[in-house]
Amino acid sequence: MKPDWGIRGANKRPHRQAPSSMAGSPKSLPQRLGNPVIGIIGSGDFSRSLAIRLVASGFSVVVGSRNPKRIPKGLFPDGVELRSQREAVDSAERVIFAAIYPEHYSTLVGLRDGLAGKVLVDVSNATRLDDGELSNAEQLAELFPQSRVVKGFNVISAWALQTGAHDGSRQVLICSDCSDSKATVVQLTRRLGFSPVDLGGLVASRDIEKAPLHLFPSWEGATLVTFLLFLFFYGYNVVKHVLLPYLAHGEHNFYQLPLETVNQTLPAVALILLGLVYLPGLVAAVLQLARGTKYKRFPSWLDRWMCRRKELGLMSFLCAGVHAVYSMCLTLRRAAGYRLLNAAYRQVKAGVENSWEEQQVWRSDLYLSCGILGLGVLTLLALTSLPSVGNALNWREFTFMQSGLGYAALTLSIMHTLFFGWDFAFFPEAYRYYLPPVYLLALILPCVVLVGRVLLALPCLALRLAKIRRGWESSRHRPSHSQGQEITSGRVSPQNFGDV
Repeated sequence: MKPDWGIRGANKRPHRQAPSSMAGSPKSLPQRLGNPVIGIIGSGDFSRSLAIRLVASGFSVVVGSRNPKRIPKGLFPDGVELRSQREAVDSAERVIFAAIYPEHYSTLVGLRDGLAGKVLVDVSNATRLDDGELSNAEQLAELFPQSRVVKGFNVISAWALQTGAHDGSRQVLICSDCSDSKATVVQLTRRLGFSPVDLGGLVASRDIEKAPLHLFPSWEGATLVTFLLFLFFYGYNVVKHVLLPYLAHGEHNFYQLPLETVNQTLPAVALILLGLVYLPGLVAAVLQLARGTKYKRFPSWLDRWMCRRKELGLMSFLCAGVHAVYSMCLTLRRAAGYRLLNAAYRQVKAGVENSWEEQQVWRSDLYLSCGILGLGVLTLLALTSLPSVGNALNWREFTFMQSGLGYAALTLSIMHTLFFGWDFAFFPEAYRYYLPPVYLLALILPCVVLVGRVLLALPCLALRLAKIRRGWESSRHRPSHSQGQEITSGRVSPQNFGDV
């Protein structure tokens, strides 16, 4: 059966009938309203939000409740009919939403005859991530074998239903064993302003129902890496600046633990995370250059790494932002800076040039300027990673923001660290207890990434990499002459095979 009611049904002229005493009955609802009638079983928050969205999209809605008289007046918008569950099922033309909890599905068994042949949309979610035998939608399909059960709209919140998909990226995951019924719900989803995603048969409902229960599944790796880096550098700072001085000389530096030690740790973590964002791209480029082709898949670990670059970048931005706030809260450091400025001003006023204090002021200003600029560029990168902002950019603009400005942020962050350290790395005092400064450890990976990017920008490598990414392959990956003749019947040379 062709699912033409969803898009075209609202534009059809209704069949006119003379008024009768049945005007208020459920069966007369479609003719009286003149629009496709959607049924909703249940009168909770989701049902109310769904009814608001359906009415705003031009549908007629009838809501079925076990006790319609208990529903407060004005809870549902005008144009929504509040009926019993039986009347709502009889009034709906083809689609009925089951907006009740799965444990109450058995109460609908008495409506089995009225639901026969109609599309029954299950909007429930799973309550646990434990693998069960059947999903809620599959259980509903067993209870109502004559209905066409479709899973959908469970990943959409009640708030999103009321406000609509303003960002243009709100997806509705849909699955069903009946292709016609699934096509009907797909049309309905588009009409409501959302983006349907067909995931196949009803067995996919097991994953769809668990989707809202996952807590940031794509952030697990980035969060773990950030935590481990923070734990390592924080422990390193504690050992070098707190524990060893206490054991060796009895120095009590434990007051540094909550503020200064954290502030020394955060920039190191942010810098390494930013390097980890751009390192997989360099590894992928080196692999393509070494293989001489782009048609060989990357290792699975590299694929997963490249898919988590956004999360790593946002975690780097978080650490950098928190580091900036911590720095502003260190009033002692700020007071020391004022003393340096005053001392330099007195030295210059007295005619003393090239004073040590003036050099420190230059160092401090350059260090702060690079840090502020780096944080500003990171902020811009974080904003463009939002779907609502990134969707407004074309591919060239997005590449420039995420790649060009990304390397600019990495360069500014490295300069920020170098200006902070300057020549301290050459002082023996910096290697107290034979441990190098933290900023030296944090600079290793970002500097490797930056040098690698400069090398890949050399014409001899950049041109070859561009050719490979446009489909060119080295001779060891091209088919042999005999293979080329067999495939092309001698009409195309082997060198041109696969150019497209």
